[in-house]
Amino acid sequence: MKALTFHGKEIIRHETVADPGIEQPTDAIVKVNLAAICGSDLHPYHEREKGLDHGTVMGHEFTGEIVEVGQNVSRLLPGTHVLSPFTSNCGTCFFCRQGLTSRCVKGELFGWVQNGKGLHGSQAEYVRVPLSESTLLPVPETVLPEEALLLGDVLSTGYFCADRADIEPGGTAAVVGCGPVGLMAIIGARELGADAIYAIDAIPERLRLAQQFGATAVNYKEQDPVALLRENTDGRGADAVLEAVGSPAAGRLAFDLIREGGTISTAGVHTEAQLAFSPVEAYDKNITYRIGRCPARTYMEQLLPLVVAQKYNLVTVISHRLPLLQGVEAYGIFDKKQDGCTKVVLKP
Repeated sequence: MKALTFHGKEIIRHETVADPGIEQPTDAIVKVNLAAICGSDLHPYHEREKGLDHGTVMGHEFTGEIVEVGQNVSRLLPGTHVLSPFTSNCGTCFFCRQGLTSRCVKGELFGWVQNGKGLHGSQAEYVRVPLSESTLLPVPETVLPEEALLLGDVLSTGYFCADRADIEPGGTAAVVGCGPVGLMAIIGARELGADAIYAIDAIPERLRLAQQFGATAVNYKEQDPVALLRENTDGRGADAVLEAVGSPAAGRLAFDLIREGGTISTAGVHTEAQLAFSPVEAYDKNITYRIGRCPARTYMEQLLPLVVAQKYNLVTVISHRLPLLQGVEAYGIFDKKQDGCTKVVLKP
């Protein structure tokens, strides 16, 4: 099959690799109809996260059709259209029972193979899904493939970020970073009752989308978001800050935006060695700080009715639709935010 594979810092190749096969009786093989490039794919791409084996198939966002199942799979049949979280999940371990499927003791992250062990990704024609019955979710006929694709990661992650921010009806929320996850965090903040939502970024295309989703756009290169938030909250700052970037600058801005006693919820993947604020600063502000990988499988089911209802035009976050053959070019476009790029979808 054809796939996008990793071969070192900023080196992605479109090449022929072996088709995946059934390895465990709970596996399924999915023919990928749509895949996507995620902001977290850029961490191994730039080797901010190291250890990925050369030749690993990239990607963890996909939707497709089951073409083969292992002998212990009875609830999923070939021909079923499915969506997937970015990790496999057993559904029965302590963490899965708690809803923290992202920390499943048997789970693996799609697109991460290190020292020969791990799970190849979904930017390919086919992908093997372990623990398929507790990982995959059938797609209702009324849900578009692109909507299913977004539900498997960015919508779930954005909503998770908002859900962990202690948002109360009538409160003020600030979203730092308006990439796809940040835009979905705006939806989460709206659904949870935030009265005022400030979306902070500097890319015009992102800020326009933030406004479409109901936020007040703040270009941090043109105005001081901290001063603006304090001006509009009697000097306090935001009740909740949703940080969806994963950088020291974003972490520091989130801290500066939050009021005393507020909550920072971080969905951005951080790779730095320490936080952007000190324990003393956190203590002196009485903040709550939450961080971690989204349990997407749990949120997929919770948010499916929202997608079915088509309350929001989710697919507007997708700016580029390209064939897998142009995947190498797509990484460059996405990485450099060329041509107004917000989200790239790949079709094998």
